[in-house]
Amino acid sequence: MAKLNKEDFISALKEMNLLEIKELVDAMKEEFGVDPSAVAVAAPVAGGAAADEAPSTVTVSIADAGAAKVAVIKVVKEITGLGLKEAKDIVDANGVVKENIPTAEADEIKAKLEEAGATVEVK
Repeated sequence: MAKLNKEDFISALKEMNLLEIKELVDAMKEEFGVDPSAVAVAAPVAGGAAADEAPSTVTVSIADAGAAKVAVIKVVKEITGLGLKEAKDIVDANGVVKENIPTAEADEIKAKLEEAGATVEVK
């Protein structure tokens, strides 16, 4: 099997949808015993001064779907454009709704999800 370089890997990631990327991360966890998302989150903190500045892009994820899970699934489906099953999988896994988005968009998404009854994390 040919070895992928960084640019090819990133190009392949750009073509994946959110669910496919989640499955890739899960497979990496299983294969290597390492959570690649934890490394990605920890890397910017190592930058020192950059950690003090507000991030220009953030990730919105669900911490808890709450009692109105169906309403939260509908909102996730609307936000992501995914199918009902994929949106349900994200909500069930308390997963990432959107990554690398501007903070203003993240605030709008957070408001919609909280209105539906979810507890939301913005990182």
